[in-house]
Amino acid sequence: MASNSVLSRARTIFEMIKFEHTIFALPFAYMGMFLAARSLGQFLPTLSQFVWVTVAMVGARSFSMALNRFIDRKIDARNPRTAGRALPKGLLTPNSVMVFAIASASVFLYATWMLAPLARYVWPFIIAPFILYSYTKRFTWLNHVVLGACLGLAPVGAWIGIANGISPAIILFGLGVAMWTAGFDIIYACQDVEVDRREGLLSIPARFGIAKALVITRIMHATAVACFIAGGVILGLGAIYYAGVAVIALLLIYEDSLVSPADLSRLNAAFFTMNGIISVIIFVFTATDLVFRAIGRGLS
Repeated sequence: MASNSVLSRARTIFEMIKFEHTIFALPFAYMGMFLAARSLGQFLPTLSQFVWVTVAMVGARSFSMALNRFIDRKIDARNPRTAGRALPKGLLTPNSVMVFAIASASVFLYATWMLAPLARYVWPFIIAPFILYSYTKRFTWLNHVVLGACLGLAPVGAWIGIANGISPAIILFGLGVAMWTAGFDIIYACQDVEVDRREGLLSIPARFGIAKALVITRIMHATAVACFIAGGVILGLGAIYYAGVAVIALLLIYEDSLVSPADLSRLNAAFFTMNGIISVIIFVFTATDLVFRAIGRGLS
């Protein structure tokens, strides 16, 4: 009976933090890891590097999501869309969620210690936006950009953890991820315009209206593609990588076409699935490009 209770609580926690959506972040971290390994002359990241980058990402994202659910629990209870979440419904206690958040942060910190030495010093700059984000909707409509920065740090943090340094190219990749995420979050926030205005919360859709918000999203997504192209140029990536960027550009165009000011009905689970596909595509095409180019150099 006790084991069933523990398993049930674990399932509730994983549902609360949307553990399956880790797929959004992990491919970008892996992208940074592969690019950093290549900058060091490695054919592939080592197994140790792969494991600890993964653990760091899972820990950081779990911390961020749990903290967000804790901080926003009262607001979530007043929003019909989020009232069914675990904390508003009383399925979890605030104390248990904070314990989980602290444990996740501890996992993240331990993983950073197992990576390159620089990671041990820059981790506060990685985790600070996660803490800041949940409060930003209370004082700025640029909270979408802060959320974007949280995910944009995935490739940057992985690069630091492997290469023990920083690169202009990886900053561009991080900016691209940030713009992609912020654009998607603006679309997502269109669902809550009336609630945000009633609660005095700030967002781009609530501030400028849905029509203008969707235009801002398209600009951000175009900027993301431009950053991916520029980063590829700096690192000398090849045709396979740019084919992946082209696929992403087409998917973003299609994604942006799914919603309009008059119709948000297609903002559903399939929308999230597409974003997961986008992040996987850029990693797979990047890794494939690096592997084939390394093989080509070895045969020449």
